Amino acid sequence: MPDRRRNPESILRRLEWTVLRRLDGELHGDYRTLFRGFGLDFADLREYQYHDDVRRIDWNVTARLQTPYVREYHEDRELTAWFLLDLSGSVDFGSGETKKLEVARDFVALLARVLTRRGNRVGAICYGSRVHRVIPPRSGRRQVLHLLAAMEARPAPDQGMTDLRPLLEAGARMIQRRALVFVVSDFFSVPGWAPALARLVQRHEVVAIRLFDPLEMALPDLGLMLMQDAETGEQILVDTHDAGFLARFAAAAERREADLREQLHAAGVDTLELATDEDLVDSILRFADLRKRRSQFAQHAGARLPAHLEARPR
Repeated sequence: MPDRRRNPESILRRLEWTVLRRLDGELHGDYRTLFRGFGLDFADLREYQYHDDVRRIDWNVTARLQTPYVREYHEDRELTAWFLLDLSGSVDFGSGETKKLEVARDFVALLARVLTRRGNRVGAICYGSRVHRVIPPRSGRRQVLHLLAAMEARPAPDQGMTDLRPLLEAGARMIQRRALVFVVSDFFSVPGWAPALARLVQRHEVVAIRLFDPLEMALPDLGLMLMQDAETGEQILVDTHDAGFLARFAAAAERREADLREQLHAAGVDTLELATDEDLVDSILRFADLRKRRSQFAQHAGARLPAHLEARPR
């Protein structure tokens, strides 16, 4: 008998009756706090203001008039969103009842359904050890089920370290028209992916959905443990009773965390952090509140954002 918990129809129905209804109530339908609309039809030129997106600067006019000018567009009623999905071996990890892959699945189902209910289109690029599937954007509930089925039916990843660069480069190459792009990953990857992310940001509005588990940040004192790399299969026996080892592990995790946040910030993307032990709606609402407050401050002030508005959602 198939596991109904992994059946796309059952997953989506559960989210529609619980998580989606709760999110509707909390946001009161104001999904513009989550993602901005943008148009493709040129409307007019005007002088640059502090809160404007620098990507809309018309450099030819700016050079001619010696004053920054931005292009204005008619806002589209419909939005196209893409999910760039990292389905590599490391997302199978979870120290509790929930794995990172399940968090990613519920997020994709929730956001895709929110978007398609308003007539928008969603598509996906799936990556395991390589880009193995592209789902063109369409609207409707059936498209959401198609995305969930693709995540459940992913091929077994090859052993080896993840390289996010091919996924990001595929997004830049395949997504031709300006879109909202969610990069869903734990960002455990070989170095070199940041420039590809920055190039993606030049054309699209990009949000990084960072998956993580608390055990990746700090280990409990459980004595001898056999640890295995989910991607390479390499195993190592460690003594978590050794205070020195725990300190070195925590320091390495902190360095990786700082480096990751620096690269995401340098690329110019907002980051929504989703932990395996946290409530999905609470995380999304914190993110929505952060974007709303930051947007309001930028529109009414001509100074740098306060530090508490520049911090990540978590």
